[in-house]
Amino acid sequence: MAASPKLPPFDPADPLGIDDLLEVEDLAVRDTVRAWAADRVVPHVARWYEDGELPQIRELATELGAIGALGMSLSGYGCAGASAVQYGLACLELEAADSGIRSLVSVQGSLAMYAIHRFGSEEQKLRWLPRMAAGDAIGCFGLTEPDHGSDPAAMRTYAKRDGTDWVLDGRKMWITNGSVAAVAVVWAQTEGGIRGFVVPTDTPGFSAPEIKHKWSLRASVTSELVLDGVRLPDDAVLPGVTGLRGPLSCLSHARYGIVWGAMGAARSCFETAVEYATSREQFGRPIGGFQLTQAKLADMAVELHKGILLAHHLGRRMDAGRLRPEQVSFGKLNNVREAIEICRTARTILGANGISLEYPVMRHATNLESVLTYEGTVEMHQLVLGKALTGLDAFR
Repeated sequence: MAASPKLPPFDPADPLGIDDLLEVEDLAVRDTVRAWAADRVVPHVARWYEDGELPQIRELATELGAIGALGMSLSGYGCAGASAVQYGLACLELEAADSGIRSLVSVQGSLAMYAIHRFGSEEQKLRWLPRMAAGDAIGCFGLTEPDHGSDPAAMRTYAKRDGTDWVLDGRKMWITNGSVAAVAVVWAQTEGGIRGFVVPTDTPGFSAPEIKHKWSLRASVTSELVLDGVRLPDDAVLPGVTGLRGPLSCLSHARYGIVWGAMGAARSCFETAVEYATSREQFGRPIGGFQLTQAKLADMAVELHKGILLAHHLGRRMDAGRLRPEQVSFGKLNNVREAIEICRTARTILGANGISLEYPVMRHATNLESVLTYEGTVEMHQLVLGKALTGLDAFR
């Protein structure tokens, strides 16, 4: 009888052996982004969060461009041409540092750059994508409005013809990168349907006042976009798409990054809880030795690594060209909800210390409250899945 093969040791950091599914190149991307985040974000982010600012955003963007993290799953024009899985791993590592940093990268690459790359003219691509990939030009994406979030078809921002020009009027709300962007991709109603416009932010009539007093995503630049008679030439319009298919396809790409990113925030909280539970003593021994604490850690580990496995599966489907929007909704709905629960459970293990910025737990928990609702609320993703499961549209 043949001897049983020797099993590898159990790895608490990778209990399902998910790393075995990754290629050498995947691990190299992950390790590069993890090292950058550990050096450039983790030592400072608690102070940035407490101060409610991201003071080095342009410098950070340039550094992210240098490691290929901006528009990394796009090809050509200075973009890295990485796989969807590699992009997902980068999102996980960035959000393990802070959701605001991952949001910077997601909006730059998966929304602004993706829109230009997929729907833009060759002239628009050549003008903007190399600079954006390098981090020399920051982009933003204007879809949500003060009165229209989940129902973008009802947007009021309007672009009308004036000779050969377009004139844009309206407002957009909750726009990441808005006040530091060099270019904004703005979606507006026109006589011929919803169109996207590439708007240099130094165009007269464009302004982007920063939104203050946030209790979530505080280490992130969030702005309103004000378009007051913004006059653009005819070639500012994205020629490759008309209608909501344009912005919604961009959102699907960005939501995919969130599926991975949320697990980064969850991993940070889980690792903090394990370290705390094995060093904090009560009743004469580490609290990690008590059954209730171990039950919490076990449940957290199960949901964390199930979520990473789900993200990996969706990434392989995206790389194969088989990922459907409903499957992205499945991932975002599950992973963000589970990430929040992991953060909340970690807070209970840390007790009063869980609310201190000396630890990352409460920062991640409050950030995830924004991640839960942006780029599709829980209810919207539930209805996407409900329609897919029943064939019945409950949106209206």
